[in-house]
Amino acid sequence: QVQLEESGGGLVQAGGSLRLSCVASGGTFRNYAMGWFRRPPGKEREFVAAISWSGGRTYYADSVKGRFTISRDNAKNTVYLQMDNLKPEDSALYYCAADSNPNGSTYKGAYDYWGRGTQVTVSS
Repeated sequence: QVQLEESGGGLVQAGGSLRLSCVASGGTFRNYAMGWFRRPPGKEREFVAAISWSGGRTYYADSVKGRFTISRDNAKNTVYLQMDNLKPEDSALYYCAADSNPNGSTYKGAYDYWGRGTQVTVSS
């Protein structure tokens, strides 16, 4: 059983930056691909970014390409999401997730474990 805990959310002005972190415990971190998803107010959970077990493959939603960067540190059991040039439409509850398929996926149904989320609010 893998437990995931996100941190780093907060309130930021448009154009600002935040870095989210997600620490995993209870499993072998390097065996999992990791993903970030978000749920905007009143909308369904959507894919943001994913990274393979080694970090060699990354995937991004079109809406965040060029602004967000996903990375991982297997020695620290941690995955990061660097978010730059934030926009009000990026406001959402952000979740990290672990996928037992080490290559990674953009599909939320592929993920086996989820954190509780961290809130990001971007003011205009």
